[in-house]
Amino acid sequence: MTDKPLAGKTILMSGGSRGIGLAIALRAAADGANIALLAKTDSPHPRLEGTVHSAAEQIRAAGGNALPIVGDVRNDDDITEAVLKTQGEFGGIDIVVNNASVIDLSRSLQLAAKKYDLMQDVNVRGTFMLSQAAVPILREAANPHILSLSPPLNLDPKWLGAHTGYTLAKYGMTMVTLGFAAEFAKDGIAANTLWPRTTIATAAVQNLLGGDAVMAASRTPEIYAHAAYEVLTRPSREYTGQTLIVEDVLTDAGVTDFSRYAAVPGTPDDRLFPDIFL
Repeated sequence: MTDKPLAGKTILMSGGSRGIGLAIALRAAADGANIALLAKTDSPHPRLEGTVHSAAEQIRAAGGNALPIVGDVRNDDDITEAVLKTQGEFGGIDIVVNNASVIDLSRSLQLAAKKYDLMQDVNVRGTFMLSQAAVPILREAANPHILSLSPPLNLDPKWLGAHTGYTLAKYGMTMVTLGFAAEFAKDGIAANTLWPRTTIATAAVQNLLGGDAVMAASRTPEIYAHAAYEVLTRPSREYTGQTLIVEDVLTDAGVTDFSRYAAVPGTPDDRLFPDIFL
């Protein structure tokens, strides 16, 4: 393997204006990758940092090529346009990252129908349709990967009963990905999922999971990005159909000290906030 295995490779990512998606994009950009972002945030959001355009600027500054595409993963025309634009700009697609995701942890009686539908549309349908649209081009790639940011399937009542609507949507992402892994194994297309053992310091955690206290007990998005990089540089025919955990991937890669990833330096591992679904 070369020192920069993603040099010249093309990634199509849903979302990526901020947080974990952007961190994954920046790690790939350091190799000289091409990154197309299909994201909705065209102008700044009052509660969220970053737009698809500011993310593209950061990707270029990190050493990559960027193609910001304003669009919605719920819209089939936007997906088709994103795939065609990416292929037209960079000559192909090597990797799809299903990063776009909606979270609502409401209990079942409090979950609005519109929010249920939104989670299904973005998380499950978006993952399926973006992956589906890219497969014919991924088939032509040398080491094609699909990576979805979703958890292992855990049928423990603790998770099934905690927030049924959200659980369904995240498990749906995982089932789509495992299905694609099985269906397209003969084409050499890898499809895996990746999920962290602890919460990650992102806007979603800040706004939805408990504010500053949970943020302080989280790890940085870089730990997710470094694990994703390890997955996406593995041989696609040998490394597929797995529901992977961030920390396990990095341990397998030889990382023994995770302290550098603490959002608040010096926070011991046993004080970090565990993520859901594990």
